[in-house]
Amino acid sequence: MESNKDEAIRCIDIARNALADGKLERAEKFLQKAEKLYETKDAKDLLEKLKGYNKENNATAEETTGPYMRREKKTSSKAEAPKASEPDYSSDQIEAVKRIKKCKDYYEVLGVTKEATDSEIKKAYKKLALQLHPDKNKAPGAVEAFKAVGNAAAILTDSEKRKSYDLYGEQTPSSRSAEHAAHNYSGFQFGGYSRGFDSEYTPEEIFSMFFGGSFPQQNVYMRQRRYQRTGDNQHAQREQQNSYAALVNLLPILLLIMLSMMSSFFISDPIYSLQPNQKYSVQRKTANWKIPYYVKDNFHSEYQGSVSRLETAVEEEYYQNLKHKCFRERQYRESMIMKARNFGDANLYRKAQNTPTPSCDDLQKLSSF
Repeated sequence: MESNKDEAIRCIDIARNALADGKLERAEKFLQKAEKLYETKDAKDLLEKLKGYNKENNATAEETTGPYMRREKKTSSKAEAPKASEPDYSSDQIEAVKRIKKCKDYYEVLGVTKEATDSEIKKAYKKLALQLHPDKNKAPGAVEAFKAVGNAAAILTDSEKRKSYDLYGEQTPSSRSAEHAAHNYSGFQFGGYSRGFDSEYTPEEIFSMFFGGSFPQQNVYMRQRRYQRTGDNQHAQREQQNSYAALVNLLPILLLIMLSMMSSFFISDPIYSLQPNQKYSVQRKTANWKIPYYVKDNFHSEYQGSVSRLETAVEEEYYQNLKHKCFRERQYRESMIMKARNFGDANLYRKAQNTPTPSCDDLQKLSSF
């Protein structure tokens, strides 16, 4: 399906990286998955290349395990007759491996419920990982058990993959129609510890992410420390980029604040006000229309402009205010008249017609000047 193309390309990229690291089985697994999702020429070519590698490896193995070599090994093994050694693992360790082997789903592997939070899942993983890590647990099957708990933790702490796992169970939607006979057995078999849900990371990488790159009281692999240093560097770079982005986002706000502060220094108070207040307390009247207006106490000392021009501005503002008020008063009266007509109420109609319009009356008086 075309919708699976992106996922198939991602699997091919993972396979290429595995080939570069010499991990042929991992590469083959992801190439086969890519072919199931969406057939591509790249996947087919890489699978052919893998077959060539496998033939070469088989030929080399045949040379080193021919009849003569087998006879020699058989003779030397009889001569040496090694003594049976005590197992270097405890009963608790082998029991832990057996428990994982019997599990049927990821939740059972980690010993958590389906309602478990991320923190509960991480806590359960850390406990099991310490118990099953190959450097600490030498019991048969410990490596695969370690892989199983790592894959379980990686899937269940990823919200999208966990949702898909909860919906489709052990198989992804793309693999439900392509079941193989080898996977028909029940139980959480180690041969397929991913159970159709592959993590993008190896078990050691998952362990490194959960434990910060170090195994308690031991050095697991130098590779872990390299990943940790790389992660720290990337984290520092992201923090620096986030700081720059935050600063860029704040620049417009800072600019507006600066402009508003600067404008407050340059914008002065009006010379007059048509309404008295604490600041404008001294009353004056215009020479022409006798319109009252109010100025500050220091008007005579501060104002150096033309008083006649100022009063013309006062009268113009007063006139415009009256026009707006008159318009609103007439609108109100007309709406009352329409309401009375709709109801057929003669008393309400007469009352609406007699609605006062004082601003219109004052405007009419000014027109006589």
